[in-house]
Amino acid sequence: MDLGIRGRRALVCASSKGLGRACAIALAKEGVHVTLTARGAQVLSQTADEIRKDNPGVMVTEVVGDITTADGREAALKACPEPDILINNAGGPPGGDFRNWTRDDWIKALDANMLTPIELIKATVDGMMARKFGRIVNITSSAVKAPTSRDLSNGARAGLTGFIAGIARKTVVNNVTINSLLPGVFDTDRLREPDARAEAEKRGISIDELIAEYNKSIPAGRVGDPEEFGFFCAFLCGEKAGFITGQNILLDGGAFSGML
Repeated sequence: MDLGIRGRRALVCASSKGLGRACAIALAKEGVHVTLTARGAQVLSQTADEIRKDNPGVMVTEVVGDITTADGREAALKACPEPDILINNAGGPPGGDFRNWTRDDWIKALDANMLTPIELIKATVDGMMARKFGRIVNITSSAVKAPTSRDLSNGARAGLTGFIAGIARKTVVNNVTINSLLPGVFDTDRLREPDARAEAEKRGISIDELIAEYNKSIPAGRVGDPEEFGFFCAFLCGEKAGFITGQNILLDGGAFSGML
């Protein structure tokens, strides 16, 4: 399927690896020029080179920096000042007991997973509306539908979701859609992060055994493939997806058992 976005420009945050990387790759395959951001220069360069090699007609720009900081956002927007597509993404905060968190912990979580996407939308949405095309996709979490033990994440993601619910109804008249993708468990580095490793060690099992448990708990019988996530993100950014806005779409293999 031709999504009708060849030649468009996309800013894809935190895209050197994981789900952000999958989104950047999928968009590049559709002929979208992509600007990638990440904190780690080496991995970012590797991802950018891979995309260039596989998509010779696509312009790939790398921006090293932390998108959750004002300097990081300024650098990203300088490199891609008028994106047609914005993919908001940032690593989630750690788990833990809320009794141990300070105000600084909360502010850091809100900055990364609520305020940063809002700032980037604020900086780009007017231009999208003026050009009568824009696709904004926020990578949030399945915790929006079914809260997890990561209460910092639950709070920040819910705040962003509430904000999007209102603004997405105001921009769509100008063919600018804003939606959120809610990933469940995917086969990314995060699946083997320190928290998961600590849980496995506490229970005396390996990471592979822990992942096997995840597989059994998911109706699909497996964790997600990042490529699947990227393809769906690209679809939401397509020309013919202009009637979808303000939605929170789960990609979790059926793990969430609710009806709505």
